[in-house]
Amino acid sequence: MIKILFVCHGNICRSPTAEFIMKDLVKKEYPEADIYIASSATSTEEIGNPIYPPAKAELSRRGIPCGDKRAVQLKKSDYGKYDMFIVMDGNNMRNIIRIFGNDPDGKIHKLLDFTDRRGDISDPWYSGRFDIAFDDIYSGCTGLLNYIRTKNKSL
Repeated sequence: MIKILFVCHGNICRSPTAEFIMKDLVKKEYPEADIYIASSATSTEEIGNPIYPPAKAELSRRGIPCGDKRAVQLKKSDYGKYDMFIVMDGNNMRNIIRIFGNDPDGKIHKLLDFTDRRGDISDPWYSGRFDIAFDDIYSGCTGLLNYIRTKNKSL
């Protein structure tokens, strides 16, 4: 089993969008794949809150269900539970390293590093551009799935 945790600041916009896009891609392209996908926050300010309504609306507009997801906090103990931690931007990268202390196994990556564009996914909480964030995240998830497929010939 491959275990992936998407991480952003509050776990109400970008990381849950990535979680549900990736779940949808895996379900459609590799329904038999043994991949566990979740998301969490580096901060505590949104813990327990649902996906931000504009993010949920963008997922719905694109035909991707997200259920009753609630924000959860990343914990230091999560490092041993997941194979990959996928962050949305440089701030998330700094915060996840602060929580874990380090990344001895090279598990932490930026989502756009799996594309030819690289860089950060801007936070739609501030920009209001949930459509652009969705497109960037979708591109990153597609690249990540291709990466996983090349590393795991069983997919």
